[in-house]
Amino acid sequence: MSETLHRTTLEPTPRDEPHGAPPPAAGPHRVVIVGGGFGGLTTARGLGGAEGIAVTLIDRRNHHLFQPLLYQVATAVIAPGEIAEPIRAILRWDRNVSVLMGEVEGVDTEERAVRLRDGTRIPYDTLVLATGATHSYFGHPEWERYAPGLKTLDDARRIRARVLLAFEAAEREDDPAARERLMTFAVIGGGPTGVEMAGAIAGLAHHALSQDFRRIDPKQARILLIEAAPRVLGTFTEDLSAYARRSLERLGVTVLTEHAVEDVSEEGVTVAGKLIPAATIVWGAGVRASPAGEWLGVETTRQGHVPVGPDLAVIGRPGVYALGDLAMAKAEDGKPLPGLAQVADQQGRYLGRALRDRILHGTVPKPFRFRSRGNLAIIGHNSGVVQWDRVKLKGFLAWLVWGVAHVYLLVGFHNRLVVTLRWLWAYLSFQRGARLISERDEAVMALIRGTPPGRIPPP
Repeated sequence: MSETLHRTTLEPTPRDEPHGAPPPAAGPHRVVIVGGGFGGLTTARGLGGAEGIAVTLIDRRNHHLFQPLLYQVATAVIAPGEIAEPIRAILRWDRNVSVLMGEVEGVDTEERAVRLRDGTRIPYDTLVLATGATHSYFGHPEWERYAPGLKTLDDARRIRARVLLAFEAAEREDDPAARERLMTFAVIGGGPTGVEMAGAIAGLAHHALSQDFRRIDPKQARILLIEAAPRVLGTFTEDLSAYARRSLERLGVTVLTEHAVEDVSEEGVTVAGKLIPAATIVWGAGVRASPAGEWLGVETTRQGHVPVGPDLAVIGRPGVYALGDLAMAKAEDGKPLPGLAQVADQQGRYLGRALRDRILHGTVPKPFRFRSRGNLAIIGHNSGVVQWDRVKLKGFLAWLVWGVAHVYLLVGFHNRLVVTLRWLWAYLSFQRGARLISERDEAVMALIRGTPPGRIPPP
């Protein structure tokens, strides 16, 4: 996260109160949480059962989603329902927590109310913003049409349909050039998401689909990983980064570092002035925080992150807290915390306890301290890299640690059991269990309506 701030419309600070202190209220103290991701959900669970506190969690979707595994939905390893759980089901035993499905479009900090798109106003005494992040196309929003990113289940379903349809269309394509374009997959961004996505597509082509077609050989698919920086996995040490690159290349992935993307279109990706024809493009190069900073009228980083204090309170907005991908929180060494699931999870656990103590007992919480569980990335079928302080792992052992860590973060025993069994089956059989293409998908319907082979419309 950049620490450079820019100013949005800055409003006067409402009420002259100690920073972060809740105002007096008649009846239960009203805590409104916006966002049902890791940060928002764990905050709500921390406040669950607290007498004297009424919690309302608002999310535009009815489910909590484990985003780090979306790429496995997009490459048909697991089904969508295995990494999502209804928010109401998760919080059903917390009788003081209500769940509203709605889309927030603004915050009235003067009157202390959250505004929903349908005009509803939800009053609060304490507000927690855990609204996450979205894709950043570096000033080219038009690229999203051709290079979708991975943030929602719908994103993953569309990418999965596009990947599978590319092979289906190539099977019926007679023109060699069009067939080559259909069997070229470009992943933009060499961070963990891009590395994992490229490796998963390679596994799909080289193993799960390798015997399923008669006119094409899926093993001949061309998979590109394009990164503008000098190396992939730039947050890892150079030796682990080099290992990741070698592992990807062994899987058949062509890694293009120091190659900035200049254009993305229906035809493919333009790099170094040259068009690379590709029917399937996946974006994993950048993210931007949600517009919550604009709702509050506070200074944000260039990526939209909202600066917070040591207790995750938004600077200049008493009674408002931010966490997860939205917040620009700092570690003990002064460096910004990364946008990882484990950061949001720990922040939510901290904030749930801190708000409970502050509201019920007037206790000033200790500063939040992040305890890193390591930097992890998986590379293909049974390889990965892990960096944890001075400990570094690579290969199968790193893959195993990655799997354990991600299963641990999954919400619900059912999800953990199902995903663990699915991974075990995929590891032993090289098969993918979620390779169905829905007729409701736009790309499928276009193909059925007679779209010329080799021209699958973007999702």
